[in-house]
Amino acid sequence: MHAIGEVPPERGGWDAVVIGSGFGGTMAAQELVRAGWRVLMIERGDWVSRGPHNWAARSVGPLTDAYSMSTPYRVLAGGEREWMGALQCVGGPSVFYGGVSLRFRERDFEPAPEIVGESGACWPVGYGELEPYYARAEELLGVAGEDGTDPTSPPRSAAYPHPPAALSPTSRRIWEAARRLGLSPFRLPLALNHGRAGGRAPCVACGTCDLFACAISAKNDLATAMLPGLIAQGLVLRPRTVAVRLRVAGRRVRAIDCIDHETGRRSSVEARYFVLAGGTLASPHLVLASGLDRGNPARSAIGRYLTRHHNVIVAGLFPRLIDPDRQFHKQVGIHDFYFGDPGAGPPGKLGGIQQLPTPPPELVKAHLPPGLGQIVSPLLGNVTGLLTMTEDQPCEENGVVADPARSDRFGLPQLVVSHRPSRRDVQASAALVRHARRVLREAGAVVTRLQTIRTFSHAVGTLRAGDDERTAPVDREGRFRGTDNLYVADASVFPTAGGVNPSLTIAALALRLGERLAARETRAGVARQSAAAATLGS
Repeated sequence: MHAIGEVPPERGGWDAVVIGSGFGGTMAAQELVRAGWRVLMIERGDWVSRGPHNWAARSVGPLTDAYSMSTPYRVLAGGEREWMGALQCVGGPSVFYGGVSLRFRERDFEPAPEIVGESGACWPVGYGELEPYYARAEELLGVAGEDGTDPTSPPRSAAYPHPPAALSPTSRRIWEAARRLGLSPFRLPLALNHGRAGGRAPCVACGTCDLFACAISAKNDLATAMLPGLIAQGLVLRPRTVAVRLRVAGRRVRAIDCIDHETGRRSSVEARYFVLAGGTLASPHLVLASGLDRGNPARSAIGRYLTRHHNVIVAGLFPRLIDPDRQFHKQVGIHDFYFGDPGAGPPGKLGGIQQLPTPPPELVKAHLPPGLGQIVSPLLGNVTGLLTMTEDQPCEENGVVADPARSDRFGLPQLVVSHRPSRRDVQASAALVRHARRVLREAGAVVTRLQTIRTFSHAVGTLRAGDDERTAPVDREGRFRGTDNLYVADASVFPTAGGVNPSLTIAALALRLGERLAARETRAGVARQSAAAATLGS
């Protein structure tokens, strides 16, 4: 008997419901579908259309309809503004990312004391265990790269699936400047299609890749390279669907309540397993909204230890046009100071430096104070930059909470976000910025300017995994403690952030989760069949 106004659960015989279509959700679904499971994927956003309109400057992600304010986050500290939204679309942020696909370094899974501090962060898996899943993720994403030039590169069981494209003139200029300074620049591995994978057009090296949806589907984002194939194999994708509550009976999630984003129609879906992959902000939001924190022995850590990299854009102004042909030039990385620089900054690990494409004028105008954007935007043809990506410390006071006194249009409690960099974060970032400035000046820049990134695009850690059930809400298998059938497959499980883009590590962890969950269920099924046969035999 259902309460008045309550929608009866949909009994579709689902083996698993996956919440979110980003790297975690798609990669976990990949393994479950491959094992023959009936999988339903719920996605809050919609498909992003592809075509010549994606080349327009106004098609940069934060200025498109994919950036949603339907469930705004209130930001107390660390954001661009008090109220912020998020990119919500089929394929998640991969649709608008620049394709950089870096593995964590071996030592990233053994965080140093200067990073861990008093947080107690400890990875339950090591690089060796995750390496085969990194290789598989690179194959699925068609990553193009070369090994041997990154001084911090971890060991590999196989070469990159594809070789990289030639360096653009702008990239060559940065590369040669770094070499003159005695550094070891390397080619960033990129999930870009330089051939004709799947009958798709090859990359034309245009300047609208990072922060844009690919107009010709040459970027191997999840909505292009993976989800259509999974749907053909039986995955059922339900876009424009907002997950609002996980219903629990005992130690099991029984159903998930959803609302159609457009019509407001409510539905409820039952399944044997649920995989939470909404992202570092949305996943703890759903956990807290569902009251699941109350049954977790690490309740005090839920929503805590938010990290996001202390990212700073170092823009260089050159005397003349730096990229007259508007070619893609997010191609070069510098890791010489990844594990520290005895001559500058705090002791221990710092992070990486990556080449950054020139942002479109519309985005600059939207993020700079009124008037300043109008002055700066005509000079952008003479600007190129580097991104310093500093690993920040996981601090308990940084994180998210749900405010039950306020709710959004879907009835979800207001999510409140707060993040302040530690003193060490700022010092480490300043050390990397000095090196980035040196490279740009060696390349010919006459002036450099800094812009700290205040989005949560690299956010990790709010449902961190670990072996200690008192401090880690998620166990080494990805299971949310306190439940038997809820798993987490996104960056919220990271105990620490590393110093590289998180996407490939999310993918590798999710592939491992999906494979092990499918194998575990297979073993359980065999055990049940053996027990039944023994009973009949007796």
